[in-house]
Formats: sequence, structure tokens, C-alpha cells
Amino acid sequence: MTKTTNQINHWLVKSEPFVYSYDDLERDGSGTWDGVRNYQARNNLQAMRQGDLVLFYHSNEGLAVVAVAQVTKEAYPDPTTDDARWVVVELAPVLRFSRPVSLAQIKADNRLAQIALIKQSRLSVMPIRAEEFDVILSLGNHEDN
Repeated sequence: MTKTTNQINHWLVKSEPFVYSYDDLERDGSGTWDGVRNYQARNNLQAMRQGDLVLFYHSNEGLAVVAVAQVTKEAYPDPTTDDARWVVVELAPVLRFSRPVSLAQIKADNRLAQIALIKQSRLSVMPIRAEEFDVILSLGNHEDN
């Protein structure tokens, strides 16, 4: 018997807010996640499926997960290069956190000890386990943390 699943995967993407912030994504209504030039990050982009949920992390400035986005279009060739090895996905805003979840908070939370954000800190696109996603979502949407 073939098992069909509509499982949603979870991801984290990093962007320097002065390059492209969650504010920009909200203003635009959707955005193309382009310019990735790391093979592992590219492979992660290729694995994203429409409907997958994505934590939006502000790197360099802010160092915090600020929101949730959703994959609206799966991987296709990156229009910013002629090199066929690179791909993009399209994201749309879903939920801005009432309180950003800082890298310090993530590092201090034992439930997030194995999160890729800590283990592979230089990677710009990474998978996140559903449990990790839920913890960060909870931290970001509680006014009293």
C-alpha cells in the first residue's frame, strides 16, 4: 500500500534585515528567496514544498526569529544568475511574532539544544524539527515570556 502524506515541513531562513527584512516581505506580499550560493542551503531550498512553514530569522542585526512565512512556490532556477545550479523559492508572510525570539533565548532553552541554528550557525537555509518550530512559535507569541 502506498502511503500519501501532506506533511508540512519546517525550515528556518536567515536574512540580514538591511538586505531583506520581514517588513519587506510583508510590504511586498511575497518574496523570492534568491542569492543562495551554498550547496547545502541550495539542497534545502530544493526540498521545500508549497505550504511548508518557515521561521524568518534576522541575522547580523537583531539575531532573532521574528516571524513565520510560508513557501508559496517550490524551487525554480535563480533569476539572479546564469548558473543552473542555483535555485530560489517564493515565500509569503504568515505571522509576525509579538516578541522576537533571540538567539540568546534559543541557546538557553534546553528544548532547542539540537536546533540547526546552533549546530550549523553559518547555514542560511536549514530544516527545523516540528517540535523546535512549535517551541519558537510559542516563545514568539507570548507577551509574558
